[in-house]
Amino acid sequence: MPSYLHLASTSSAVATPGLGGAIKVVLADDHASVRRSLRTLLDAEEGVEVIAEASDLAAARESVSGDLPQVLVLDLEMPNSLPTIGRLRASSPGTEIVVLTMDESPVFAQRAINAGALGFVLKHKADAELLVAVRAAARGEEYVSPAVANRLERLRNAIGEGSLSPRELEVLRLIALGYTSAEIATQLRLSRRTIDSHRARIHRKLGLTTRAQLVRYALSGQLI
Repeated sequence: MPSYLHLASTSSAVATPGLGGAIKVVLADDHASVRRSLRTLLDAEEGVEVIAEASDLAAARESVSGDLPQVLVLDLEMPNSLPTIGRLRASSPGTEIVVLTMDESPVFAQRAINAGALGFVLKHKADAELLVAVRAAARGEEYVSPAVANRLERLRNAIGEGSLSPRELEVLRLIALGYTSAEIATQLRLSRRTIDSHRARIHRKLGLTTRAQLVRYALSGQLI
């Protein structure tokens, strides 16, 4: 399985430790109550310093650029948060990103990691896992919630074996969840023809002929 560790950057925009060597953290979530809970959780831990909060992506970008935290904790439920990850990593390569989400899909986890996130934490597990993920990210190590990690490993193995592409796996997951081609096209912002082409390749690669068989394949691979 390929390594997903980020290497240290030689850019001048590199985060530095806070006072006493504490890990400097920025929290970005559009719900004040969630930020308050996360801050209480992290501030209670020795060696972690929450230096700023952001209620939207513009504020998150400003905080990352100005404060140069070692770790940004980012709520993936905020609009356009996934595409923003790459821009944040490019502008501040010394800041690692830990994302919080309610989506347990391994495909979604891989998309976040491909975008540049180093940690993937389920929101309902944040009390037990966020600190672990923040510390891992500060060391340059990947962390994925255990509830998703095994399925993510299966997904990566499937990709590595050349069975299905990441996009085909995403389409397969949506098919298994009951979405029509038109609905998948809308959700992925692709044309109906493109989705139909993906479906045809999925059937051909897997040697399956019916939707029911695709659902069973997705279930057996724990893609849903």
